[in-house]
Amino acid sequence: MLQTSPMYAYIPVKDVDRARQFYEQKLGFKPKTETAGGVIYEFAGGTACFLYPTPNAGTSQASQAFWEVADIEREVAELKSRGVVFEDYGMPGQDANGILTDGGAKAAWFKDTEGNIMAVVQSL
Repeated sequence: MLQTSPMYAYIPVKDVDRARQFYEQKLGFKPKTETAGGVIYEFAGGTACFLYPTPNAGTSQASQAFWEVADIEREVAELKSRGVVFEDYGMPGQDANGILTDGGAKAAWFKDTEGNIMAVVQSL
C-alpha cells in the first residue's frame, strides 16, 4: 500500500544552477547527491525532495511543498534575514510578516527563483 511507503517531493526548475543558489544559499540546504541533471536534498524524518530540470517549472498556482516547523515566527524571520520574500495574499488573519493563522495552523508562503510556491506551516 502506498500509505505505508515513503513519499518524496519533486521541485521543478527551469534553471538548476539558479535554483540551487536559492535553495542552498537562501534556505541553507545541503545537497545529498546529484543525479539526472538535478539534485536531491534530505530532510528530517527520512523525507527528501528532488530538484529537477523541466521547462514546465513555476506553472502551478498552488503550493508545491511545505515544511512543518515548530516556531513559524522564528523560521520566517530567519528566512527573511537570508533574503527570502514572503507572499502577501491579503487574506484575513495574515499578519505583516505574511503569516496566516487559520484552521488550527499558521502558514506563510514564498516563491523560489523558478516561481514555485513553497510554505512553512506550524500546527497549533
